[in-house]
Amino acid sequence: MVKKLLHTRMRVNDIERTVAFYQDALGLTVSRRHISPRGAQLAFLKTPNSDEEIEICQLPTSPAVEVQPDLMHLAFLVDNLAQFAADLEKKGYHLSDGPTPSGSGVIAFIDAPEGYEVELIERR
Repeated sequence: MVKKLLHTRMRVNDIERTVAFYQDALGLTVSRRHISPRGAQLAFLKTPNSDEEIEICQLPTSPAVEVQPDLMHLAFLVDNLAQFAADLEKKGYHLSDGPTPSGSGVIAFIDAPEGYEVELIERR
């Protein structure tokens, strides 16, 4: 039986650009970095108040990553979406969709450098 989710892996073309985005735009922190036995560069990102991590992987020997639209997304809870979006704008990041009222609050999206969507949720 599974005990808990530890991390989700996302492969990218430019690990430095992607890690910088998650740090600067969302305030995530790098918990560790290393190179795997297959030569992949790995960075694990920690989210406040969560045990799960996001593993960012750049594998130099693989074909380029081409993220399909609406393939998957990560969702993060924020206290005040309007303020969060305003802070993103000051940093040069722009929402790709929303804010949109939903059944549980307000949602919006921002695109990470590789095209992965990031959902921002403000609950009522």
